[in-house]
Amino acid sequence: MIKVKTFGEPLEPFKTQRELHELDARVNAFLRDHGIKKVISVSDSTTAEDGSTIGLIRVLVYEE
Repeated sequence: MIKVKTFGEPLEPFKTQRELHELDARVNAFLRDHGIKKVISVSDSTTAEDGSTIGLIRVLVYEE
């Protein structure tokens, strides 16, 4: 069965690299903890407010 999981992460100025590593760790933990063997797609999209990027949404499509 194909499923979709969404992860969100707020972004702060000058801390983006750390936040991306934390998001990667959350996604990897989800894959490991749920025994996911097949990832179909991973995509990132930013969220914005008043012209500034304030967050990141990562969408994971996987098969159980």
